[in-house]
Amino acid sequence: MELKRIALASALIMAGSLPFAAHAESNVTTGGGSISASARVNFSIDIPRFIFLRVGTGTERGTNATVDTISFTPSLTALGDGTPVSATLASGDLGTGKVTVRILGNAGNVSLAAAAPANLVNADSDTIPWTQISTAVTGGATHPTINGGGTTFTATGKVVNVSGDWTYTYLNSVIPAGGTYTGTVTYTATTP
Repeated sequence: MELKRIALASALIMAGSLPFAAHAESNVTTGGGSISASARVNFSIDIPRFIFLRVGTGTERGTNATVDTISFTPSLTALGDGTPVSATLASGDLGTGKVTVRILGNAGNVSLAAAAPANLVNADSDTIPWTQISTAVTGGATHPTINGGGTTFTATGKVVNVSGDWTYTYLNSVIPAGGTYTGTVTYTATTP
């Protein structure tokens, strides 16, 4: 008998230490004729708010530290003549200056901005303005102005899902001093 009391006391202590344990509903109905019983189950799905931006090499909804380089090598005979120059074959994840673009989020409208140093600069501090870089858009991912106004993607049901590609071109309308000019554009997607 003492053993049964100890077992019962242990069971009550265990039950009391689990105040957040899930409980299922049950119901019983008795009687004649047509009878029924019902029970309910509650469901909960916790979806995190997120934003995903891919420009160039990357993984779908993952993190990748690869930064693509877009390179131009205008020919001496056409330098500064206003004929746009395509990027080299190995430029961008899709080649010839083309990059994959994906903007995905579930927290409302998404604003996309492009920030960079004032100009592309060579080792002698000579400059080429960013206005010499043109971007052609394929798909719905509008390109923002570098160091200018951003672009906004409107959400449907708080979700933005935009993809496409951007192809960069050097406009070649100036003759700059010799050298290799570099600069990095940082794209930032923001939700409210």
